[in-house]
Amino acid sequence: MSSSLLTIFATPKKFAGHIGVIQRNAIASWTRINPRPAIILFGNDAGTAEIAAEFGLQHVPHIKTNEWGTPLVSDLFEQAEKLGQTPVLSYVNSDIILFDDFPAALTRVAASSEKFLMVGRRTDVDIKEPIDFGTNWVSQMRERAQCEGVLQIARSIDYFAFSRGLYPSMPPLAIGRFWWDNWLLWKARALGATVVDASRSVLIVHQNHDYRHTGYGRGKLDVMASEESIRNARMTCEADPRDYDEGFFWRYAYTIDDATHKLTSAGIRSNPRRLWKQFKRYSSRPLGMMKLAKRALTDAPGKSKPEKAVAGSQAK
Repeated sequence: MSSSLLTIFATPKKFAGHIGVIQRNAIASWTRINPRPAIILFGNDAGTAEIAAEFGLQHVPHIKTNEWGTPLVSDLFEQAEKLGQTPVLSYVNSDIILFDDFPAALTRVAASSEKFLMVGRRTDVDIKEPIDFGTNWVSQMRERAQCEGVLQIARSIDYFAFSRGLYPSMPPLAIGRFWWDNWLLWKARALGATVVDASRSVLIVHQNHDYRHTGYGRGKLDVMASEESIRNARMTCEADPRDYDEGFFWRYAYTIDDATHKLTSAGIRSNPRRLWKQFKRYSSRPLGMMKLAKRALTDAPGKSKPEKAVAGSQAK
């Protein structure tokens, strides 16, 4: 993949303390990918403009937020589509270290489908210090990931590499507040895109951190219980706005296991696990299945579904 085919975009947090160290590590690694992608940093948190200037990156300070000041996924992706001049775009969390195998995998995926989403599992590593990029850092980091790293579960999704135009519109989901990433996978599947799990072919290093920057506490459960996360969960119920209140939110919580294909050394292969995942999703909820069946029977033929709530009413 030539450097003109990939745009990476992200919205970093404040460059302070440990978060500042690992974000700088991550962004610096992106600039060393060969061939080098275009990179756009969104937001005006402290240090973002300076990092963009230091590495010669495009900086977009203005991004729509909710009332808590959290950036909205919808505006982030929309602006990236308008500003990025490449056929492939990729949102990457600002704590993720990338290597040359990332564009190499994208080249293979893009050659196989015009409408695709590539995702993959991350490997968690405890990194406290700045990376010395003057050394053989790639080999050192790969060895460290192999020896110390922990491969995360399929629910943890830290990058989304997709063909231009895949997402025509999005609800105003708050980034980093759970469920928005699962929705991106569900939406890609709903749109009939080829969704590729590149876990076997791409090493994604996630630098561990706590969640104090969210203001909700140090752990994931604190963030998950927040009003922002609950709102995200409600807005992901796009197919039927009744789903959240009636307890069917789980239908939209797709993970990497729901990918239609896998990228392997032998090529792109079908992912049969997605069938097992869907069977398990429904069969483990017999009461939910009964409620869905009852709803299907009570919805008269030709009767329109309840109108989808607009963003403002969903947010209340």
